[in-house]
Amino acid sequence: MRTCYIVVLVVAGMLLSACQELREPTAFENDWQQYVEQFYREGRIVDTGNDFVSHSEGQGYGMLFAVQAGDQKRFDAMWQWTRQTLQREDHLFSWRYRPCPQQSAACIDDTNNASDGDILIAWALLRASKMWEVEQYRVQALRIINSIEEQLLVNAHGYTVLLPGVEGFTRPGAVQLNLSYWVFPAFEAFYTLTDNPVWQDLIRSGHELLTRVASQPPSLPGDWMWLSEQELTVEGAVNQQYGFNACRIPLHLTWQKTSDPALLKPYLDFWKRYKVVPATVNLINGEIADYRWSEGMQAIAQVVYFRTGQQQEMPLLHPGPETDYFSASLIMLSQLNLAEGTL
Repeated sequence: MRTCYIVVLVVAGMLLSACQELREPTAFENDWQQYVEQFYREGRIVDTGNDFVSHSEGQGYGMLFAVQAGDQKRFDAMWQWTRQTLQREDHLFSWRYRPCPQQSAACIDDTNNASDGDILIAWALLRASKMWEVEQYRVQALRIINSIEEQLLVNAHGYTVLLPGVEGFTRPGAVQLNLSYWVFPAFEAFYTLTDNPVWQDLIRSGHELLTRVASQPPSLPGDWMWLSEQELTVEGAVNQQYGFNACRIPLHLTWQKTSDPALLKPYLDFWKRYKVVPATVNLINGEIADYRWSEGMQAIAQVVYFRTGQQQEMPLLHPGPETDYFSASLIMLSQLNLAEGTL
């Protein structure tokens, strides 16, 4: 009887495996395979438009996409490479790896962290722990989250803020912010996991800062801004424009369980102002880029139009074979938003 039972289990397993192989891949799974062909190299995601560097942001994006596509093998390969190459003793991650002959941590040319990468990697691990029921993923995510809480969340001028990195973003009386690093749906997930109210405080402060930006012309947030007791300004920041960083903010806002639709008005107004939307705009002198917004930026706009009811049909978003790394990542993120995000 025991032998028969074992045979039945083996046959059932073979049938299940065969059914899974026969199942047609989803559109996202197909896009993931194309993404892999273009940007995946033995556990690392490469920025093909930027000297083939890898960074913590890209590893986080790749891990998120692998979870959604059900690709645990590549997820594990990316996480292993990220742990061995980028992760520091404090559980955060050196932000940039530039290919070199050693093909190891020796290729890191900037050991400072980037908090968006830290957040994305932790969020991907947390989602993976639920997808594949692997407790160790959750444990590893929690270590990163705890380090973020300890080193990157600070009180500044009445707000709870996220430092863009451990080093280099403060000066006497002011802190430099990158609000596109505030991945609001990840913060919601971190609060659910930890029950630490600091994550709710961070979400609230993010909304308040964006409301403050919207109340003063030209209403758009800068990629980088200095927050002091007196002002929130792009003067003296890394750059003075709304562009390839801040374009992610409306995507994160529409991905939350709870968000104020009024926060999206500055972006909607900006997109509608131009027949051909520029990629960037200088927030001090109003000068716009002489090239159009990217495919990824357009995908985010379509998500926002759909989420706000200004576009009735869900957009069909797919990166093309010539799409660059960052646009392809934004398009894939937009797909994730549409699969689960709410407004």
